[in-house]
Amino acid sequence: MGKGSGTTRGDRRRNARRERLRGLLPRDGAVVGIDLAEDKQAIAVVDHDVRVLARKTVRVKAFRLDEALDWAVAQARARGFAAVTVACEPTGPRWLQVQRLCAERGLALVCIQPLVSHIAREQQDYTTHKSDESDCVMIARLALELHCYVPEELDEAWAQLRHLGRRRAQLITAGTASVQRVRDFLSVAWPVVTGTCAYPLESTTWLAALQVVTSRCGGDPSRLAEMGPEAFTALVRDAQRGWGGQKAWGPICRRVFAALTETEGVVLSCRRGLLRRVADELGDLQRTRGQLRAVEADMVAVLAELGLARLADIPGLTAAGAAAILAETGGPRRYDSSSSLVKHAGLSPAENASGASAGQAHISRRGRPALRLAVWRAVWPMLQYNPVMAAKYAAMTRAAGAAADAAAAADAGSRQVSAAAAAARARRAKARVACAASLLRWIYSMVVHDTSWDAAAASGCQPEAA
Repeated sequence: MGKGSGTTRGDRRRNARRERLRGLLPRDGAVVGIDLAEDKQAIAVVDHDVRVLARKTVRVKAFRLDEALDWAVAQARARGFAAVTVACEPTGPRWLQVQRLCAERGLALVCIQPLVSHIAREQQDYTTHKSDESDCVMIARLALELHCYVPEELDEAWAQLRHLGRRRAQLITAGTASVQRVRDFLSVAWPVVTGTCAYPLESTTWLAALQVVTSRCGGDPSRLAEMGPEAFTALVRDAQRGWGGQKAWGPICRRVFAALTETEGVVLSCRRGLLRRVADELGDLQRTRGQLRAVEADMVAVLAELGLARLADIPGLTAAGAAAILAETGGPRRYDSSSSLVKHAGLSPAENASGASAGQAHISRRGRPALRLAVWRAVWPMLQYNPVMAAKYAAMTRAAGAAADAAAAADAGSRQVSAAAAAARARRAKARVACAASLLRWIYSMVVHDTSWDAAAASGCQPEAA
């Protein structure tokens, strides 16, 4: 394409992607659409005009679709179609069985995003009508219209990393739920104890002390006051090893011991039962955090096996954080560009403009929610410990802070001050989103181009000519 064609880089990439898909879905070929379910599979063979050539519904598991798939291919070949492509939705893990069966037979496979199917279902006849027999035809039609993608073929290491990443996310959710319940129970049963430490549920000393108290007090913490602070501290030291701590902090032990006899804010009728529940939640939290440490260690090992341990060289990004992101992205080399990876996370800006009207832009949120969450969690410490990221965030929020200060200095009305503060908060949130997108671009560049961390390249600075 010449410079005068008017096409953008995005146009060229989109055209190339459609050409690759058209190679898998030729206009003179047939498509086998499959609607996957647990025990029932609906199959339709359609031509390029979406005419149904044959259809069949079989009541078998997905891994036993071999006979039905052979039947569909034979139906297409009998009507003169040499090229046959299979299309399905990535329903749970069942599509992996279809991928295996297609690979054994040398058939091309494409997948349809469930969101695309949902929108197309209403466009088809302006209703929400849904059945397996109609959905398999719709899946084939979307594939013929190239509203599809080529599914990733995971190798063993990437598949293991993906499963470990999902396990890690489950453990984080379970641990957070336990922390919230412990805090809620203590607010009624023993409110003063949470004030004995600045960040109580992050301190292994405080958690060990609380575990000692709730497991031995029988609903009345004051019973342990008789043992004395030295004996209490010794018990805490023994219990702390189970929390992964190295050394108990004496001041926290003394504060918790001093709070044993405090009854301020205690609801006595509920205290015994709630402290028992706190003991149970602490046991669950201890096991969850132990499992989380083991899973993260396994993820770091897989990251090294993939030859990507250098991602931990990014200041502020841990090896476990990088592994959690890659567990959701899969191999970054399968994306056309870093922008594609950002879109996959739903962090790309979605404009709202038409003619002279320009609405407020926001992120698309159409990507992979788990990936967006993993990047969001990883970017927070980087705002403090990564100089490049901190400088980017400061530059993007400087205008927001100046606007808020100007409104306050002018002694404006409360509404104007509140509006300026809300605008500053929104700008800070946008800056964090932009930083998260930058992190994905850094990871893409380091993996695809096989480079190491370079602060100058990450900040966009060009090296000076010699």
